[in-house]
Amino acid sequence: MNKKLEASMKTKLACCQMPLTADKETNLNTAEKMIRTAAENGAGMVLLPEMYICPYAGSDFLTAAEPADGPANTRMSALAGELGITLFAGSIPEMEDGHIYNSCFVFGPDGSLLGRHRKVHLFDVDVKDGISFKESNVLTAGDSITVVETPFGPVGVAVCFDIRFPEQFRIMAEHGAKLAVLPAAFNMTTGPMHWELALRSRAVDNQCYIAACSSARDENAKYAAWGHSCVIDPWGNNIAGLDEKPGAISVEIDTRVVDAAREQLPILSARRKDLYRLEEIK
Repeated sequence: MNKKLEASMKTKLACCQMPLTADKETNLNTAEKMIRTAAENGAGMVLLPEMYICPYAGSDFLTAAEPADGPANTRMSALAGELGITLFAGSIPEMEDGHIYNSCFVFGPDGSLLGRHRKVHLFDVDVKDGISFKESNVLTAGDSITVVETPFGPVGVAVCFDIRFPEQFRIMAEHGAKLAVLPAAFNMTTGPMHWELALRSRAVDNQCYIAACSSARDENAKYAAWGHSCVIDPWGNNIAGLDEKPGAISVEIDTRVVDAAREQLPILSARRKDLYRLEEIK
């Protein structure tokens, strides 16, 4: 096989499970340090956590919010260009026209903006004896499903609670994504119950890689993240993962593994699209 073609089929992806503080500059410095280390270790793609510039709380979203061309993205764009990597810059509270969105920006190896995903499904939950949180008190939902063209190929982008909605990931797969990335911040209620289950389900449903990056856990924070960043392969195997502490994982993503899974177990090609519609019951 042509070496150039073979190289285009695989890449090394790193997930940086950052500790977060109330100081944006400290968080940006931590992100930069972890990104540089990942790139030095050979990562061609790097993924940061959800709301990596601030604690996960509505009041902090308001304080940290900035426009798309603000300090965080300016710095991440320059860093991606300097290091020659594709950077999925977690998510930030993006401010535009009086609205704040939970947005993941993607920068290419030349520093250019490849795409943006605004979290579609806001985390408005009230679990008995568990978590109660309402993102919609501060945030506005996005209105599009995102597949970004990268040097590696099409990559689906979603944010945290989006993982609960199979339709979103199926559409990504239909648009060519063999990898989907998920900046996230599951909590101490839903994390133990559903974090890995949801990630493995979406990977198996769509026979693709799922890379999910959380912030590290801070037991003293207003919102304690579950952590456990991981990468799931197209067969549903957890091929790299962390516990709750700060750290990073790096793993090879190979589209040939996706192709083999889809050929051997034809889930996508065997679908009965002629049947998958809801009929009104009279």
